[in-house]
Parts: sequence; structure tokens; C-alpha cells
Amino acid sequence: MATRTQSRASNRSSSSDRNRGSDSSSSNRSAFSWGSDAGPMLGAALAGAAIGFAANYGRKAFMQGMEATVGDWDEILTAEHKMALGILDKMLATDQSQSFKRKMLLMKLTHALDKHAHAEEMVVYPALREDDQAMDADHLEGEHGYIKTFIYELNKIGAEAPNWLEKVREFRALVHEHAEMEEQQVFPKFKQAMTEEENAEITSLVNRDGFWMA
Repeated sequence: MATRTQSRASNRSSSSDRNRGSDSSSSNRSAFSWGSDAGPMLGAALAGAAIGFAANYGRKAFMQGMEATVGDWDEILTAEHKMALGILDKMLATDQSQSFKRKMLLMKLTHALDKHAHAEEMVVYPALREDDQAMDADHLEGEHGYIKTFIYELNKIGAEAPNWLEKVREFRALVHEHAEMEEQQVFPKFKQAMTEEENAEITSLVNRDGFWMA
């Protein structure tokens, strides 16, 4: 019959063997090893990323596809002017108790004008300068700075401010004046001097820029 001392020695030996086995198994795996369940997890993560990318790409394609049906670059930009002015009109139709609606409309307007300004500043105004119309391009781009200032001021004073509508009214007047100069003076003169190929190229660039900003 084994003594208590022999039993304790036997138990320590068995425990030591198990620990060595565990250590040996751990040492066979690199610190960078994914483990046995990493495959499904990685696959799920990649699938989620792919779905997210596809959804975002589809949204962009849908949004820009709506604009692409408008026509040439100047017609696309004119449609965006009308959309911005429409949002401003909705803002003017609010009262002081509708602060949440005002904030949502301002957010929508900010995105619309940001996308619109990017296409003009990255495509149309550089093309104007290339066509020796730098004075018009500089003037119009300078007005974009004042438009951004209005957005900054509306966010700063808050949608509950008593002078919010007054500021929106001034904002709309500037956007209207800016759009009118482009639509009635600058764009028609610029487009008339273009070849069909040049017009198609500017339209393509405006659509491409709008796609990434959508």
C-alpha cells in the first residue's frame, strides 16, 4: 500500500507532467497565432467590411446617378443651387420652437454645399482659370468663403437664437446672388467657348467628384 508521502509525490509528478504538456502546446503557437476559431471570426469581419463598402458605394452611386441624369456639368450645378435654396426656404419656414428641425436642415444644407463647392473648386474654377477667366473664378471662390462663414455663424449662435432667421435670410441672399452670377454670366460664356469634347470632360469630372463627395 502506498504511503501518504508516496501519494503526494505521485500527484505532484502528474501535475508537473500536465503543466509541461500545456507549456509545450503553448510554445508551439506563435505569439501572432490566430488560434483555431480565428478563421470564422476573420471571415465574418471581412464579410461585414465588404457589405459596408458595398452599401456605401451603392448609396453614392444612387445619389450621384440621380444627378447624372440632369445633363451637362452646368445643369448639374444649377440643380444643386436650386436644392440648396430649397433647403434655405425650409429653414426660413421654421419658428424658434423647431430647433431640432433647424439643426437637421442646417446639417443637410452643409453637406449639400460642401459637395457642391468641392466640385466647383476642384474642377470648374481651375478650368476657368485655364481659360483666362481667373478673375471670375477668384471672385466666385471667394464667395464660397463667406458661405462657409454663414454656416459657422449659424452653428455658433444655435438654432434657438432669436436672430437665427435673420442670419438665414442673409445667407439665402448670398447663395442666390452667387448662383445667379454663375448661371447667367460665368457658366454660359464658359460653355459657349468649349468644344463638345471639353464639355464632356468637365461633365465627367464633376460627376466623378460628386460621386466621392456624395
